[in-house]
Amino acid sequence: MDKPNIKKNDKLELTISDLSYEGKGVAKVDDFTLFVDNALPDETVNAVVTKVGKSYGFAKALDIIKKSPYRVEDIDNVYVRTGIAPLSHLAYSQQLLFKQNQIATGFSKAHLDVKVNETLGMEDPFHYRNKAQVPVRQIDGKLTTGFYRRHSHELIPMEDFLIQDPKIDAEILRVRDILCKYKVKGYDEENHKGQIRTIMVRRAYYTGEIMIVLVSRVRDISHYKDITREILANPDVKSVFLNINEKQTNVILGKQMMLLGGSKYIDDTLLGHTYRISPRSFYQVNPTQTQRLYQLAIDKADLKGNETVVDAYSGIGTIGLSLADKAKKVTGIEVIEDAVKDAQQNAEINGIKNTDFIVGKTEFVLNDWAKDKRKVDVLMVDPPRKGLAASLIDSINNIKPRRIVYISCNPATLTRDLKALSDKYDITDTTPVDMFPMTNHIESVTQLNLK
Repeated sequence: MDKPNIKKNDKLELTISDLSYEGKGVAKVDDFTLFVDNALPDETVNAVVTKVGKSYGFAKALDIIKKSPYRVEDIDNVYVRTGIAPLSHLAYSQQLLFKQNQIATGFSKAHLDVKVNETLGMEDPFHYRNKAQVPVRQIDGKLTTGFYRRHSHELIPMEDFLIQDPKIDAEILRVRDILCKYKVKGYDEENHKGQIRTIMVRRAYYTGEIMIVLVSRVRDISHYKDITREILANPDVKSVFLNINEKQTNVILGKQMMLLGGSKYIDDTLLGHTYRISPRSFYQVNPTQTQRLYQLAIDKADLKGNETVVDAYSGIGTIGLSLADKAKKVTGIEVIEDAVKDAQQNAEINGIKNTDFIVGKTEFVLNDWAKDKRKVDVLMVDPPRKGLAASLIDSINNIKPRRIVYISCNPATLTRDLKALSDKYDITDTTPVDMFPMTNHIESVTQLNLK
């Protein structure tokens, strides 16, 4: 296909035919695809071309000639422009349908005949995040919090983040003002100067406990004792850390983490169990939907009480401990040693005796078990976005668990992995769970049964 005569900064009238997996409008110009910011299917827009590649390009809607009936106009467009809530201009019912269709379309292209159920959504799809990592910059001589414009390093000052717990938003402003009071400087990214790079806040939804992490370019912050004392003046704040990140990098946390005051962790509850959360702990960010996600996964495991369960990518043990009372034995496997220690401690806190958590790669552990003729009845997998390693799929086919429950955060790698497992497993269905309303991220639960 020859690239049409389209150049950057060209202004075009475009008809939007679809929505991409990133939530951008899709338009065609002589079979050349343009992905259009702030545009919805069935809309006609005036747009400016922002980038042209060999096989596709990007554009931005300037004004809308014909509007979609599903366009939401009472939410500030800043949430789309920053990428905080890139689907906030689309009616929530259509967001749920979009996520269901994204998975179904991927399955169809891969010739996977798997039913995709309706997306389990939220009653209130706003203010759900229990963790925030808010950039801090020095703007006009003042420490400022906000969020970046999409695909840029330009900070847009912001106080209401739409999808974060309002108490987290309030805490960010309070901490910001304390830092300003003591004349602490925000980070100057261009010159790699200044001090505070990020304010990280975690709030336990069910206990209300708050953890603050100040991410700094330098170790020395003047008046840090006074700053810590004032942050801890809020009785909900149980923990204040200083993280040192000296590198010029987009990675948020550095290696050095120092407790400035309070406890080393906060506690939260999930499906009746208590979990200790440290600054680096992986803990799902949507507390109400996490309970639905995990309960669905437990239901799909269909446990009778006599099964051996392996919880791969077990993290701090949330899934394995949640189903332990329904199984004979649960083994959690995780490559991060600190997470395994957290999981072991969480088992102890909750008085759970039939679990163990080990450091290692699941494929190596399963292969060793297969050699020893040990059986796995149910395998729970909750991998990162890259999905299952090919070596893990080989080890699954080697040990042949009777049932697999696959929690996915990426429809593309889910589709690839289900295709690889479909020779040996029947795939019953997939249910999307909307863990990240107003965004394009898609979580799902799939049940597979050995043929």
